[in-house]
Formats: sequence, structure tokens, C-alpha cells
Amino acid sequence: MPQGAEWLIILAIVILVFGAAKLPDLARGTGQALRIFKAETKGLRDDEKKTPPPSTGQLPPADGARLDDVAEGEIVDERRENNA
Repeated sequence: MPQGAEWLIILAIVILVFGAAKLPDLARGTGQALRIFKAETKGLRDDEKKTPPPSTGQLPPADGARLDDVAEGEIVDERRENNA
């Protein structure tokens, strides 16, 4: 972790690269991005708490057919037809 004099060198390089006039805009943009990121992660955590976990971990087939009744090759062929 940088300490004392190293922070001053890093700050001087940042000022040289971005210029003193652009630093407030850069800081403002960074602050807004962090606020948005924080709000989104909080929203994801809230969504996790609201949705109950699935009981079996597997979804039933959409067309009513049992998964045992369908061969693996048929599923692959059907996906290829839908993507084509």
C-alpha cells in the first residue's frame, strides 16, 4: 500500500495526465459510478432475499413431456432448427 511520498508522486502523475481542470469532473463521475454500483448491488441483495429458492432445483419441461421421454439428440436437433 502506498504511503506518504508515494501518494504525492501518484497525485502528481494524475494531475499531469488529466490536468487540474479535469480532476473535479473525474472525481464527480467516479462518485456517480460508485453510487450507481452500490445501489445495484443493494438491489441484487434485496432480490435474493425476496425470491425463495426452488424446491427441487429443476424446472419441469415446458411442453408437458417428461425429460425421460425425449432423447438427447432430439433436444440438440430442435435447438439447431430454432437457431437457424
